[in-house]
Amino acid sequence: MRGDAGFPVRLRFEKRGKVRFVSHRDVARLFERAFRIEQLPLSFTQGFSPRPKVSFGLALGVGHESRAEYLDLELAQPIEIDPLAEALTCALPEGLTVSGASSLNERAPSLQEAVTSVEVDLDFESLDREHLADAVARAVAAETLPITTTRKGRQVVEDLRPSLRRLELVAEDTGRNTVHVEAATQPRGVRPADIITALRTLASDNGETDVGTDRVFRTHQWIERDGARLEPLEADRAARTTTSMRVMSKGRTDDRREDPGGDERPHREGEPAVSRRIA
Repeated sequence: MRGDAGFPVRLRFEKRGKVRFVSHRDVARLFERAFRIEQLPLSFTQGFSPRPKVSFGLALGVGHESRAEYLDLELAQPIEIDPLAEALTCALPEGLTVSGASSLNERAPSLQEAVTSVEVDLDFESLDREHLADAVARAVAAETLPITTTRKGRQVVEDLRPSLRRLELVAEDTGRNTVHVEAATQPRGVRPADIITALRTLASDNGETDVGTDRVFRTHQWIERDGARLEPLEADRAARTTTSMRVMSKGRTDDRREDPGGDERPHREGEPAVSRRIA
């Protein structure tokens, strides 16, 4: 996605409520629509059918919620970043909220390449808490946790245990049977649905048979470098320069140097005033 003359930006967004049933592809379309509404100066690919340079991170399953989703986009010209999250949220449907934005280093790796682990909360309904606690304890103690799952249209047996870094039952005072999971994404990630199946299978040894209606909520994504664990919005943030780009009405920009000795051109009657909205 990186371009020689582009200006990369990373967004963090939430996906909650009914919009959780919208597919990953449709979420991408909703964001492209929001970019058009706010008239962002997007960079486009070359070729017969140019596409905006937008790249999403790890896909979220349909029906899952999250407060930690990310996407990268490339702009043809710099804009003011601070008002971007609020402006895009106004252009998105209810349930999709942009909670942060940052400029990226031009050589920052893609999200798919950089993210090394994720954290999710799994809410189990219609499952006895003692049986769930026993299932979690057995999964943590197990050397292997095999499960039959589907990959590329065929059934395979995979061991989930090497990818599970943390698995713990959340305190009972929440009023829910929630298991907090941290799982590695490399060399291959595990699907929350597979973890749910594995825990329910272990719980079934105690007589549990109800499938229940389980919920998945992604809480964090992490990038690990040199022993440090970084949130993707901070991991490759570009250093602030001495040039501040202010967004004008209809996406135009005003380039103002932060020079203590310089004078800012005064506003003249009849000219459009500076707006903190992208469009």
